[in-house]
Amino acid sequence: MAVLALALGSSAAAAQDMAEESVNSGLGAGASDVIEKGSEAGLQAWITGFRGRALAAGISAATFDQAMAGVHFLPTVIERDRKQDEFTKTIWDYIDKAVSEDRIAAGQKALKFHAALLDQIEARYGVDKHVVLAIWGLESAYGLVRGDIDTPSALATLAYDTRRGAFFEAELIAALQILQSGVVKPAAMLGSWAGAMGHTQFMPSSYLKLAVMFDGPGKPDVWRDDPADALASTAAYLANAGWKKGARWGDEVGLPAGFDYGLAGDRTQKPLSTWAEMGVTRPDATALPATGWAALLLPAGARGPAFLVYDNFAAIEAYNKADSYVIAVGHLADRIAGVAAFKATWPRDLRALTLEERREMQSLLLIAGVYAGTADGKIGPLTVAAVKAFQRAHGLVPDGFPSLEILQALR
Repeated sequence: MAVLALALGSSAAAAQDMAEESVNSGLGAGASDVIEKGSEAGLQAWITGFRGRALAAGISAATFDQAMAGVHFLPTVIERDRKQDEFTKTIWDYIDKAVSEDRIAAGQKALKFHAALLDQIEARYGVDKHVVLAIWGLESAYGLVRGDIDTPSALATLAYDTRRGAFFEAELIAALQILQSGVVKPAAMLGSWAGAMGHTQFMPSSYLKLAVMFDGPGKPDVWRDDPADALASTAAYLANAGWKKGARWGDEVGLPAGFDYGLAGDRTQKPLSTWAEMGVTRPDATALPATGWAALLLPAGARGPAFLVYDNFAAIEAYNKADSYVIAVGHLADRIAGVAAFKATWPRDLRALTLEERREMQSLLLIAGVYAGTADGKIGPLTVAAVKAFQRAHGLVPDGFPSLEILQALR
């Protein structure tokens, strides 16, 4: 994520690849040995230490005391943080849910109901209204499920937790800054388990940096029932991330027999003419456009759909880094606009690796001398490159897909 991550009903999930420093600050030397970690008492002790840091960051004592008075430890938040759909499901299971027929139909109704608003937002920011709608649909079911968790409690729980403490402490300070501005009352600052808020689930820091008013004076209100500010803010976010007006996020393509699958996945763009020379076509076998640049993506390996992705893929990726999320947003936007479903099928006989299996795969890749990362269970570019290297060395299709088959071959 581009540090300004927003949330997918989870969305600090996008921050999963960030290397935040884990902290257990505010308890004092040795205090963590006395107060059980993961408890209400532990959180309250952490808050006592955090108060000084918040005030030093410009939060008034009155704002802090009012906002933090009702904060409690939320164990379910920690559980959700460990089980995020983008990282624990296969991409096809994720997209089945994210781009369901019900969500498509609801999006088409929202497109008609909010036609004037969406047209104005598209004209102002140059961002495809269907993509803005798709993000709204994924984040809150078009405003129906905006979250009912107290945001300060969620962020304090996550900041107190040692896994990504520094990141969430910064988000908690941003939330206190929002409360101090008066745009929303503490009782109304509700959202997801990860601290994301409003119709399109802005993290507090993203709200402070990029939220905009659709019309009129005042501060952006992404919590109210009227989605205007939230949708305009989402378009502004994508525009700031480099959205190219009139361009697509990506397209499904067909690959010829004997194609070198090792060319996929590194996000290095090539001219469309180069891909065409390699035999890449549209799914209906018609030729690609003559101009433009794209990278090839195989989110389910050689057996699943193939995509050429463009610069706007990266713009959506700034919102949430998971490939599954970006593809779901793009595909939902297309389906709302009337585009057909993907032509290729997903390899549904495969299953996602467990966290333990992903760590084991990385450990074995380290032993094989093809991996330069750590065995943390997070599948990123280093892991994909290592899987490709192993596949090439053993005469396998080098698609970089971390399947159970690869794990078994490594064993």
